[in-house]
Parts: sequence; structure tokens; C-alpha cells
Amino acid sequence: MTTRERMKRMYDHTEADRVPIADQPWAGTVRRWHAEGMPANADWRDFFDVDKIEQIGVDITPRLPVRVLEETDRYKIVTTKWGVTMKQFKAEDSTPEMLDFKITTAAAWEEAKAQMTLDDDRIPWDSLKNNFAKWRSEGRWIRAGFWFGFDVSHSWMVGTENFLIIMMEEPELAMDIFDTYLNRCETLFGRIWDAGYHFDEIRWPDDMGYKGTSFFSPNTYRELVKPYHKRAVEWAHSRGIYASMHSCGNIMNLLPDVVDTGIDALNPLEVKAGMDVFAVKREYGDRIALHGGTNAATWHKTDVILEEIREKVPVLKENGGYVFSSDHSIPNDVSLDTMRKIVAAAKEAGNF
Repeated sequence: MTTRERMKRMYDHTEADRVPIADQPWAGTVRRWHAEGMPANADWRDFFDVDKIEQIGVDITPRLPVRVLEETDRYKIVTTKWGVTMKQFKAEDSTPEMLDFKITTAAAWEEAKAQMTLDDDRIPWDSLKNNFAKWRSEGRWIRAGFWFGFDVSHSWMVGTENFLIIMMEEPELAMDIFDTYLNRCETLFGRIWDAGYHFDEIRWPDDMGYKGTSFFSPNTYRELVKPYHKRAVEWAHSRGIYASMHSCGNIMNLLPDVVDTGIDALNPLEVKAGMDVFAVKREYGDRIALHGGTNAATWHKTDVILEEIREKVPVLKENGGYVFSSDHSIPNDVSLDTMRKIVAAAKEAGNF
């Protein structure tokens, strides 16, 4: 079966030949695999014979100036299109440090909003012309990468503390940010769709939790965030495609409302943050497909992760509705040999 056939069956909660295997390794992980024997020109997905998902992105930023403010052997400090001053460390697969945020007030937001234009050059037309037919002919799953919601607003534009305060003290501002981001995605991806480039799903990142609990209450989610999640789902369903949400952290307390939006899939089911994948399968497995749910922090421990796969995958794949992956991404402590064993175990346990 092709990836597209497998994924569609998982979304429709029917059996396939096996569960799809779709993950994202860190750049350093891929470099490690090349050093350990994967050919230099190999696509890691072909090398391990796993599924291929391709994502289309658009540029909805206010296109603020990008400048290098300082550079040393250890890091580079830059400004971003979202007005963030960010320290990018040069150590492999390191996390950037956000130093300052420009768009933290209603006035600053109005200026940025005016610059979030809908020009045609915000769409990657050349990439679509060069790749889309190949993706479709090879049966790959094609995703539209929407960009809106709590996570991207706080992490890439406003700052976490700043945005949480805005949500409590200026909820109308938070909702205007959500609305503007989503409107730009709907418009630009609608233009792509109308041009004949039909994708299979939309997916957006909206990390709403951390270790143990969510960033805000179910009531706050219900009042401020849920309407936009629901709107995105309706946009996708009106075109006969699926809607998937990525939300790191522990969002168990938000799940009744999250599932009520009508989403078709949830990723990554972060075990190390406290997500109970068996409970999610039991309570919601007939309504949403699950993608992830194996602890990335243990993927380098071959015996541990293989046991977790044997324990979880047979349960999660019941009646379809499961895509195998880590609960975030594949870190660079996972060797080529271990990855081979993980893929083999996932295929064995995920066989229908």
C-alpha cells in the first residue's frame, strides 16, 4: 500500500497492511545516520522504508527585518520576521533562546497585522510546480501546514509570559491574533487549493501543555482557543479533507473540548509530559486517530523502546486509527542500528 492509502485508512478507522510510520528526526540525527552507514544522498524515509508525508508551508509573517546582531563561535543573535530577538546556539540540535519580543502591545500588533499581507509571493509556487505531481504519483500524504493558535503566538511572536497575561487581561487581543493568523492561512491555502494543488489534510502546531498539565484551564481553552480550532476543522472538512493537531505537553484536561472541535487526529501524545495513551485510546479512539505516544527520551535504549512498542502498538492500532512515531521527534542519541530495530518492531507490532 502507499502512504496515502495507509493514512486514509487510519483516519477512517479501518485496517491497512500495517500502521503508517511517520516521524521527524533532528538534523543531527540524520547526520549521525549518514556517519554510521546511511548513503550520503539517501532520503532517510527510503532508507528505512517508512512512510512519506510532505508539507506545504506559506509565509504569513509581518516580514520584519531579519538581521544578525552578534555572532561568536558559540552562537548567533538574530532578529526574526516576527520581531523576536533570538540567540541561536551553534551546538548541534540546540534550542534557541528568545531574548526579546517586539510585538507585545495592541499598538505593536496593529502595525504587524497591517504587514501580514496576502501577496502571491507568500505561496511557494515554484516548489509546488516542481514537486507536487511527483508527490501525488508516488502516493505520498500531502499536508498543508497551518500556523495559528496559542503556541505559535506566544513562542514565535509575543513571548510566553506576555501572551498568557494578554489572554487573561486582553482576551479580545488574543482572539484577534488567532483570527488574523488563521485568516491568512485560510486565504493562502485556499488559493493553493483553487489552483488545483489538493492536499490530504491540514495540520497545525498548538502546544498547549507542559509537564503535568496545560498552560491554561479548560474554560480558557473553551472561550479563547477552541473557536479557532473548530473553524480550522470546518475549513478542512468543507473540502473533504482531514484536520490534525499537534500539541506537546500534557493536555489530558483539555481533551474533551479538543476532541469536540471535530479534529481527525492528535499528535504527539507526549508520554514524558504525562499523556496516558491508553486512556486516550479508550476514551476517544473511535473519534480521533492517534499519532505518536512512544517516549522519545527512551528511543536510544533499544530494549526499553522495543518493549514499549510491543506493549502499546497492538492496543493503539485496534480498529485502525493509529500512526506510529515518537512522542515528539527522533533525537540524535538514536543510532542507525537502533532505528532499524525500532522500524522493524513497529512494522511487526503494527501489522494487520
